[in-house]
Amino acid sequence: MALGLLRRRRSRGASGAVSSISVPLPPGAGACGFEVLDPMGQPMGGAEVTVTALDSHRIATRGTTDPHGYFIATLPPGSYSVMIVAEGLSPARENLDIAAGVARPTAQVVLQPARQLELPTAGTWLFDPPHTAIRFIAKHVGMAHVHGRFTRFQGNLRIAPDMADSQVAVRIDASSVTTGNNTRDNHLRSADFLDVERYPYIDFTSSRFAHLGGSKWTLHGTLTMHGTSRSVSLDTTYLGSINGGYEQELRCAALAKAELHREDFTLNWRSMLARGIAVVGPTVQLELDVQAMYRTHDTPTPPQ
Repeated sequence: MALGLLRRRRSRGASGAVSSISVPLPPGAGACGFEVLDPMGQPMGGAEVTVTALDSHRIATRGTTDPHGYFIATLPPGSYSVMIVAEGLSPARENLDIAAGVARPTAQVVLQPARQLELPTAGTWLFDPPHTAIRFIAKHVGMAHVHGRFTRFQGNLRIAPDMADSQVAVRIDASSVTTGNNTRDNHLRSADFLDVERYPYIDFTSSRFAHLGGSKWTLHGTLTMHGTSRSVSLDTTYLGSINGGYEQELRCAALAKAELHREDFTLNWRSMLARGIAVVGPTVQLELDVQAMYRTHDTPTPPQ
């Protein structure tokens, strides 16, 4: 089964419209192509394209548009769904049928601006622990990934009328780290790593929000772990707010991610490696999947 992006040959008429595209077709395959444009009608390079078979719901191929906004693929005969996604723009979906030996005419897709999610109401929002997760993924030295989480934490958001001036504070109980392996968890809590007896908390305090477009933000702040503070940036996706849940509370949600380098926090583990103890590799992917509850503008911040 031959799948993938192919080089194209195209010609344009005086109007600039694509008049033809020719691609080599593997035996028994067909082809499809898309020209993706932004809301101003300009080529949209780097848009993500995913082609899924409608019968099996499996991804047949995926990739990104080239600098001219084009994506071309060869596919086995069948019916497919095509999803086209770009930052800050509404996704577009197309259904198409592929026939053997047929290269479909290139379809032009104009992406529209994404609907702007209403920002959270100004005031204090408190993390809801049962509906919030703080997770991490680390490479086990020489082996597979280690997935872990912290089970005890508290956090709050103070949303300002100007979102850029809002603040986030998170405190994590370092001893609540768990990876599903007691021996490894004890090592992570020990003086070789988090040293939870000397440094019981991991703290994050934001300094500013920077809007990237659509629902994407960068949250800048300071992370303090193992007695060391470092500036970090969290890639954050705002997921919106809803009036629901227990007692119809007003809630908002966001997903924030960052890559941490353990040596930035003096976690070099040389003593562990000297004793033949291998825990995790040099980088850790941190993820905060947050749901917060509105507690009015004058609700006190939880004690730190």
